[in-house]
Amino acid sequence: MHVSRLLLLVLLAAWPAAAANPPPPPLDPIGGLPTDYKLVWADEFDEPGLPDPRRWAYDTERNREGWWNGEAQYYSAARAKNARIKDGVLIIEAHRERLDPETHPDWGGQDYTSSRMTTNGRAEWTYGFIEVRAKLPCGRGSWAAIWTLGAPPHDYWPGGGEIDILEHVGYASGVAHAAVHTNRYNHTRRNARIAQTPVPDACDAFHTYQLHWTRDRIVIGVDGRNYYQFLNDHQGRRDSWPFDHPQYLLLNIAIGGGWGGNEGIDDEAFPMRMEVDYVRVYQHDPG
Repeated sequence: MHVSRLLLLVLLAAWPAAAANPPPPPLDPIGGLPTDYKLVWADEFDEPGLPDPRRWAYDTERNREGWWNGEAQYYSAARAKNARIKDGVLIIEAHRERLDPETHPDWGGQDYTSSRMTTNGRAEWTYGFIEVRAKLPCGRGSWAAIWTLGAPPHDYWPGGGEIDILEHVGYASGVAHAAVHTNRYNHTRRNARIAQTPVPDACDAFHTYQLHWTRDRIVIGVDGRNYYQFLNDHQGRRDSWPFDHPQYLLLNIAIGGGWGGNEGIDDEAFPMRMEVDYVRVYQHDPG
């Protein structure tokens, strides 16, 4: 085939740029725990009673002012009615109730209680594989989540980064959602990088919700099948990749809000419960 000298020069000039910017790797649908990772942190929830305070704290800072996204719950701290371990599982349970301000001085007048558990101040990780085996609430108005946030001093939002391993809203039950939020990509800009996958019996059976986070990409799956990928575009943490610093884990049920409450709150569906069989964190073992 005859190629003009000019065309050949154009092709040669373009080749280094193309070589320096290869196409992104495709999402491998086969997920699960990599064979060269080792367990570095876990809670199997074997001891009945309140969650282990060496592993878990409670986020309550917005109870008085009201929670983000227009959510309707009060998050309690170390209150067995909202977070307890029984029969080998962690139970996070939301109730329709109004609290006594004498015993709960940070109560903001909410009609619902729940729990927002966090490893902030207890454990944090940079890169790894996180697996949470859970059964989710399906009541209309529930908004269950398994997610991470940037640890201090990178705990500002969205610049510190957020990874939503699992979000599930009761009015659209049986669908698992994954997302990443950064300065460039977040829900306030209406461009958060999201995906979803059907899990029809998410409220009736336990499933494993999984995050594989490396310096190059974030991959999220359910039961060893990946459905979400977010790549490091090497534009730096202040833009789209803040995920080269530690993140901590959160487990919670929110009530109502700008997404969970899109079709109202079913007061007859309370109590609403998320059950967690275990939380396990693995990291690469250089061997």
